[in-house]
Amino acid sequence: MKKIIKIATLALFLTITAGLLLLPMSSAAHPEPEISILFTADLHSNFDPARFMTDDGVIAERGGFARMQTAINRIRETHPNTFLFDAGDWSMGTIFQTIFTHEAPEVRLMGQLGFDAAVIGNHELDYHAAGFTEMLDAAMASGDALSGLALANIDWDSMFADPALANDAQALRTAMEQYGVALDYMLIERGGVTAAVFGVIGPRPIAYIPEAGLLFHDYIETARNVVARIQAETDADIIIALSHSGFNPENPLGSDCGRLAEAVDGIDLLISGHSHNIVYEPIIINDTIIVSAGANTFHLGHIVLGQSDRGIAVESYQIIPISQDIPKDMTVQAQIDEFRVTVDRYYLSMFDYTYDQILAYSPFPFTPIEEFGRHLGEEPLGNLIANSYIYAVQRAEGENFSPVYAAIAPRGVIRASFPQGPLTVADAFAVSSLGIGPDGVPGFPLVSLYLYGRELRTIAEIDISVSTLMSGARLYVAGLTYTFNPNRLLLNRVTSVQLMDLYGDVSDLEDDRLYRVVGGLYSAQMLGTVESLSFGLLQLTPKDAYGNPIENMEDHIIHYGDMELKEWLALAWYLESFDSVDGVPTVPARYNDAMGRKIEIDSRSPIELLRNPNRVFFLLLGAILLVLAILVAAALLIIRSVRKRKRKKAAASA
Repeated sequence: MKKIIKIATLALFLTITAGLLLLPMSSAAHPEPEISILFTADLHSNFDPARFMTDDGVIAERGGFARMQTAINRIRETHPNTFLFDAGDWSMGTIFQTIFTHEAPEVRLMGQLGFDAAVIGNHELDYHAAGFTEMLDAAMASGDALSGLALANIDWDSMFADPALANDAQALRTAMEQYGVALDYMLIERGGVTAAVFGVIGPRPIAYIPEAGLLFHDYIETARNVVARIQAETDADIIIALSHSGFNPENPLGSDCGRLAEAVDGIDLLISGHSHNIVYEPIIINDTIIVSAGANTFHLGHIVLGQSDRGIAVESYQIIPISQDIPKDMTVQAQIDEFRVTVDRYYLSMFDYTYDQILAYSPFPFTPIEEFGRHLGEEPLGNLIANSYIYAVQRAEGENFSPVYAAIAPRGVIRASFPQGPLTVADAFAVSSLGIGPDGVPGFPLVSLYLYGRELRTIAEIDISVSTLMSGARLYVAGLTYTFNPNRLLLNRVTSVQLMDLYGDVSDLEDDRLYRVVGGLYSAQMLGTVESLSFGLLQLTPKDAYGNPIENMEDHIIHYGDMELKEWLALAWYLESFDSVDGVPTVPARYNDAMGRKIEIDSRSPIELLRNPNRVFFLLLGAILLVLAILVAAALLIIRSVRKRKRKKAAASA
């Protein structure tokens, strides 16, 4: 019996020992799985690569979906369980967007590349709720593999309660549910890792789509609620937010994505879009890792995460340039080529153009779009666009042309630039690619309005003062020349404004005279908000030819025949109008330099600081004097009260 007990004890000892020895071996055989994530943002329908000039003066290409597919495949060769996400604005920016509603090329190509999810950004709603609904329906009808989509902070209840929004909102909700858009969060499992993913859009992008027909909940409160549900309802290994709200790595807590990370606990990874910024090293706020890969398919981000004592930790991170050294994936390229044929058939045929048709040749490059408009001065491309508006209106109106004294092109609507070399129809569209007209045809149309001379002075002040706070308000104006001093009081920096025609001849501006002005529909609509946004300090009201305030800007769209005159078409016509060199219209050398439209006087001398003060200066001066008067009156009352008490005290002691 004792022998049996000894044998049993020995067996138990050996079993326990073997188990203990096997534990570390088992752990080594099954390590914590890595979390590999590829990410993009602001793809803006850039299926084809963009041309640019290198620092060595060589024309090269970058970006494009076909090369990005190759880069994605390379990562997946070494990290086969990689997720792929996008942070919004994956549409609108090239001529491929013209088939957005009936071909859905973006989500179909993104599905081909293997995108697991993409948040819906503001530009996805450029064609309003109805246009986005049509796109979803077209995508599903294609039968192709499609990218996942997500957006959690749509305020459905408020839209359903609004008679003006309810019908489109219901159609959109139905299409989203049929497509499978994640209206709260989605769970994606790959390689033993479960990722909980949700998407939100922030307040600044929302402000750009007032006509979209959608209402939204606060993005921070929505994120807080979604994260709480994920934590309560799932065993997800990682929580990922796709946030189309903007991020500035130089001022993390001053940007919307930074505020989101700071305010909401539990987000492991936040992929940011909207600002077009590249985050070259991950930024961590409140244990949330924030990343962004820039815009226009020029870069692809890759982050590998692992577990640490504190939770999710960064193991590796890289921003991969999509350069021309990366070969194109020919399957993706074949699909892009098919979409190009569709663009010619369904859109450009209306204008008697084709995608690759050369309009002109530029012997020099214009400022690259990522650097465009960063300073207060002129931009040759801005001058070119503004001039094209005047030329195109004259061509469209013919004998009925009424003189245009100013044309306005804001920085915010200029979406691409021109390289050196041949400029095609697709290039012209990319520069002015935003929006859709009341005719349902993609592209914002030009409109005609009238402003008093004093309001044209306000236009100059918006450009110089307001654009320092809102870069999208930087303006390029044909027809005016103005001087400014950046050292003067805000909203009082412009010291003189004059008319200047396209030949450089200058004349005085009459404050009480109406002048005809042209610009894009969206830009003109935003002009009407200047007075309210500036609390009445800047006064500007778009008017008709008789001086009556314009109630509906769409009534003042410029047409040629039965068609709206689109912004991009004005640019295309203007490029074709240039004198030919060797049989090809060529951009004149004058567009390689400033034209004297914005003249900076950088001076701190009292004379320059006080010269030609405007209405705002006197309003602020009056306010300052009023405050001083109140302070002086208060001080006199205090002195009088003190003296009175002293006299009473002296009388009492006597």
